Amino acid sequence: MAVRTRSLFALAMLSGGFSLVSAALFVALDAVDVAFTEAAVGAGISTVLMLGTLALTSRYERAPAHKPWLPLFVVTVTGAALIYGTLDMPDFGDPNAPAMRHVMPEYLERIPHEIGVPNIVTAILASYRGYDTMGETAVVFTAGIGVVALLAALARRRRRGEEEES
Repeated sequence: MAVRTRSLFALAMLSGGFSLVSAALFVALDAVDVAFTEAAVGAGISTVLMLGTLALTSRYERAPAHKPWLPLFVVTVTGAALIYGTLDMPDFGDPNAPAMRHVMPEYLERIPHEIGVPNIVTAILASYRGYDTMGETAVVFTAGIGVVALLAALARRRRRGEEEES
């Protein structure tokens, strides 16, 4: 539906719904931290920003002036490369996967002595990957500030256009 619809409002709602379903899937997979981020950023902030953008722009997508063969080719090649890249991955939950045989035992052994946090996921995200998590937060914050700045510039440009018409 998202590809076929020309209504940008429907597209914003479909995108928000998809993010909400993804968050529920992450909860079912016991990745509550990722689910919280997906719900907050994907279903929450992104949907609000898309609706705010719709308030400043057109409600419907314009018909393309050209045939989309080049974008279709690029997406197809990229998708094929991604699928090819996943063929060597171990099965989901495979106990013989490299992460389960080498990385996970190391974390399980070190966390109680080094950190003392009973939740392993929290210990890894807050301590071992603390700088990475801080970097991800900075990227999301910077993206949000950029979108707000673009929306403010668009609103100023629109006001100037209305003042010139008067």
